[in-house]
Parts: sequence; structure tokens; C-alpha cells
Amino acid sequence: MEEQVVLISENDEVLGLMEKMQAHENGILHRAFSVFLFNDKGELLLQRRAAGKYHSPNQWTNAVCSHPRIDETYEKGAKRRLREELGIDTEITEKFHFIYKADVGGNLWEHERDHVFTGNYNGGFQLNEEEVSEVRYISMEELDREMSDNPENFTEWFKIILKEYKEHL
Repeated sequence: MEEQVVLISENDEVLGLMEKMQAHENGILHRAFSVFLFNDKGELLLQRRAAGKYHSPNQWTNAVCSHPRIDETYEKGAKRRLREELGIDTEITEKFHFIYKADVGGNLWEHERDHVFTGNYNGGFQLNEEEVSEVRYISMEELDREMSDNPENFTEWFKIILKEYKEHL
């Protein structure tokens, strides 16, 4: 069965469930989370999305972006996806949330109330190859340079979330 997302009002009131693909085809507001992980050098962890992803394949993005299930808090969903995608457990803290809408190509939209978490991680990874092809740490200065020089290498939502992150912190 296709994974479902939690449809919500702008005030985060649950309106129902919908298959993830259908919500993305129709640009319907749903719950999401994003995790920014840093190492002890202050570098940001990036993941490259697997080639088989149905949208934004092979593009770089932050450590984890996904959707909580109906019975999960945003934080529990974020920790679940850290385990499922990167094979790690680490403490995370919610920093802020906001609503955005982005065209991700292929007539698909991300329209999400995104809860943004941060954490620190310096260990190894066990990547889920269906989700992630590789990971790397990068300084914020180098990231800004790469995003300016080659914006097509990064997911649309990461560009939006990174801008929000910089404004909130």
C-alpha cells in the first residue's frame, strides 16, 4: 500500500489522510519534517537522493525530509526516518516550523507544514540505498557557493528550508 500523508489545515488540525503521491500531484497541505545535522566542525550533513526516487532523484538535500504518520509526533517521525534512511540514532531539537509550497517538477508539488529539527552527529552511517545514494558534510560557506553555482543539484524544498533556517537562527 502507498504511504499516506496527514492532511491538515494551516493551524495543523488533522483533516484526513491521503496517499502521498496523490497529495503531491494535487499540492495539498500536509505534515512534514526536516532534519539538519551538524558534525563537531559545524558542517552540515547532506544526503543525495537515490536515483530511483519518483521525484528529485540524485539531488542533494538535508539529512532527512519526510512525513510523520497519523500516530506519530513530528519528532518521532523524524527519528524514525533517520533510522530508516541513514541507519542512525541521535538527539534532535525542534527549532521552528513554517508552511511552504514548491514545484518539484513532473507536475508534483510539495505543500507542507514543515517542522525543522537540528542535531549533532559524528558517527558512521548505514544508508538505505533505495532512499540515499551518498552522504557528505559541507561547510555553510561551501554550501552557499555550490548552491549559487549549481542550483539544479539541490532539491527545491531544501533551497526554501535552508533560507528559512538561516532567517530563524
